[in-house]
Amino acid sequence: MHIDTQQVLTPPNAAMEPVLQKQLALLLESTGEGIYGIDMEGRCTFINRAGANMIGREPEEVLGCNMHELTHHSHPDGQPYAAHDCAIFNAFRQGLPCRIDTEVFWHRDHHCFPVEYSSYPLMDGDTVLGAVITFVDITERKRAADALQLAKNELEQRVSERTQELSVALGQLRELSAYSENVREDERTRIAREVHDELGSLVALKMDVNWMDKRLSEQQQRTPHEAEAMRTRLRSKCRNMSGLIERAVDNVGRIITDLRPSILDHQGLWAALEWQAHEFAQSAELALDWDMQGTDGVELPEPEAMAVFRIFQEMLSNVARHAQATALTLRIQVEAEVLTISVQDNGCGANALAFEAPTAYGVMGMRERARHFGGQLEISSQIGLGSAFTLRLPLLKI
Repeated sequence: MHIDTQQVLTPPNAAMEPVLQKQLALLLESTGEGIYGIDMEGRCTFINRAGANMIGREPEEVLGCNMHELTHHSHPDGQPYAAHDCAIFNAFRQGLPCRIDTEVFWHRDHHCFPVEYSSYPLMDGDTVLGAVITFVDITERKRAADALQLAKNELEQRVSERTQELSVALGQLRELSAYSENVREDERTRIAREVHDELGSLVALKMDVNWMDKRLSEQQQRTPHEAEAMRTRLRSKCRNMSGLIERAVDNVGRIITDLRPSILDHQGLWAALEWQAHEFAQSAELALDWDMQGTDGVELPEPEAMAVFRIFQEMLSNVARHAQATALTLRIQVEAEVLTISVQDNGCGANALAFEAPTAYGVMGMRERARHFGGQLEISSQIGLGSAFTLRLPLLKI
């Protein structure tokens, strides 16, 4: 933008000059932007009140002053800003406009403020007489931009952290899934082996039955003495077969109980928990302190009941594998529609970080089961003082 001083300063009708000057003065004073003019030496030729106020001065004391030395002399860090590098001066000396929003002007009180300024050459024909500079204080804009950038950075940081957390959680979920699959496969292998052993018993029974059938078919051909001896052998074989059948019944019942205790279906969760607790304490030779309150008339839907039972089993399994305990305290309570199950041992205890380890699959499994039904698992443990596992599960769906 070139401003032709011949047109601005010399109106067609000299009689109208005072009117135009007054209108121009009113125009300069009415704008909120700072506006000032400089000559080729950088001295101020005019400045409006808004501009003077922004730099903390009166218009009269600015006139004739070198504007670069007055308000554009340093960078934001206080380093000197050489006049020959000044974009305002270079713009009008080269006859080209410029617009800058990355610099500061200096206030009378020696503090700087960010500005956006434009410099336009003031022309008389082809001769550059100086420049007109417009500027605005963009402190609030910068503050808003900085706040926006800070919020953006914080959001990016939170997204990055959340992504990392999700990545870790996904990795743990994959590991837990692989661990669960290995556990299931080991369980299938164990059950298959036990069923195979029972199949061997059935084969032995079949062979015994065939042997008895053959001996009985030959009984008429024997003498009375031989027949009596064979009857004795048959009775002995029957006793052996009865023992095989009893062991097979016991083993098949145990396998069925391992897969899903029938007591859970026939007598409910509370009876199943009590049975499991006493069975475990007897098997592990632990002194048991058992207490259950508030469960009368309370029933859980089948999925929640099975989840609670499996979590309880895993709590006891953790005691068996790691605690080296001699006594066990079990508390089950339903109060204010919340089920609380506490399993506390007097064993060796462990560092709290051990329960947060990536390989603590049992703990992860219990927590996932509890979380699925809106519950939570709390663990407290001190080395040498035992551990306590507490399940809290809301029963609002009962």
